[in-house]
Amino acid sequence: MAAGRSRAVFAVFGVLSVCAVSGSGPVAEGETGGEAEWTEPWDGAVFRPPSALGAVGVARSPGTPRPGREEAVDLPVLLWWSPGLFPHFPGDSERIECARGACVASRDRRVRGHSRTRALLFYGTDFRASEAPLPRLAHQSWALLHEESPLNNFVLSHGPGIRLFNLTATFSRHSDYPLPLQWLPGTAYLRRAAPPLQERAEWRRRGYAPLLYLQSHCDVPADRDRYVRELMRFIPVDSYGKCLQNRELPTPRLQDTATATTEDPELLAFLSRYKFHLALENAICDDYMTEKLWRPMHLGAVPVYRGSPSVRDWMPNNHSIILIDDFESPQKLAEFIDFLDKNDEEYMKYLAYKQRGGITNQFLLDSLKHREWGVNDPLLPNYLNGFECFVCDHELARLEAEKAHAASPGDIPGPEPHIAQPSHMDCPVPTPGFGSVEEIPENDSHFILSTVIGTTPWYLSKNE
Repeated sequence: MAAGRSRAVFAVFGVLSVCAVSGSGPVAEGETGGEAEWTEPWDGAVFRPPSALGAVGVARSPGTPRPGREEAVDLPVLLWWSPGLFPHFPGDSERIECARGACVASRDRRVRGHSRTRALLFYGTDFRASEAPLPRLAHQSWALLHEESPLNNFVLSHGPGIRLFNLTATFSRHSDYPLPLQWLPGTAYLRRAAPPLQERAEWRRRGYAPLLYLQSHCDVPADRDRYVRELMRFIPVDSYGKCLQNRELPTPRLQDTATATTEDPELLAFLSRYKFHLALENAICDDYMTEKLWRPMHLGAVPVYRGSPSVRDWMPNNHSIILIDDFESPQKLAEFIDFLDKNDEEYMKYLAYKQRGGITNQFLLDSLKHREWGVNDPLLPNYLNGFECFVCDHELARLEAEKAHAASPGDIPGPEPHIAQPSHMDCPVPTPGFGSVEEIPENDSHFILSTVIGTTPWYLSKNE
């Protein structure tokens, strides 16, 4: 990215940030719950990861809509600003019933300047500061939904970028509507029985490596490909996809990413042949955990993980994954994996969480039990509709506070703006996959450890 473009982006931030500070803001055990009951293994063919956002057009509303213009005449309006993202079908507007009351959700941009339009909802991947709806109106909150890492939109990892918003739903536990477990349907997904070791031993005899790497998104800020390339010097790795490929997936259908999704039953059956899966996220951010982590555990493989620095907080027990950063070098990691591959008793200790009572992390159990949204759960909204209701409830509370202040301005203060914080997209500065910055080749295709503004990283690629 050219320096001129960088300055232009932050010039826009300066204008928007003033608006954010001076603008509006609210006053400021079943399958997922516990370990009392054993449940049947999760049916992987049913689960469709929410982050794909592939079926938002038929997403279930959190309440039963009651049509009729006369009923909605005084309700606050929530405007979905991002094109193509409106979690209702059909039409452009929908009445939603939430805990505190009702709102109208809309995607009709013509209502943007209306006094009843109290909040604009943005999808982070699509947000561009240069395309923001200006002038920003003082009575409107801005809400951000961004379940992805900063790789999708690096400006959100900066303080000036995230502070444009009043309410957030991100992967971070610190966001207003946290989504750290967006890829984990529940404990039953983890308890799925693992293939017998004898079956995997047979695949090893047929020439399969102990370690799998499946990746087609190459050269990301986490620098995972350089690490895996170095690891390959010390232990066999079967690498599928476009990054470091040394083997082909067994069928043309699986080789086509348009037809083989991450939870495709045929793909899962193939991946379950491997005892260890390399699970490296595209960016290193607290609480950012994707299917790369949870899918191996679902299949009874051991994730060899690099990603969220806080990942231990979310694991089913304290002995279920191998953390790359616990080893001083790729060679030391390879030696440990080789040891486990040859010692079944030690290997099986990593799968103890699949046994009854094996999920001992109460923080994980409580987080699943008390989250306000679900994955394919008929009793809970998906996180799109859940966040929509969260924003609705905040706007209703803010309206009540404004009315109370107007009725007695000398006694009751007006509502204070609620502003998002950098911790809502908590990502350290990118570092090399191994070794030092000086060891990164000049022609490395994407990785740049770039300028840091304050304590927040700048995620860039050379083709930005």
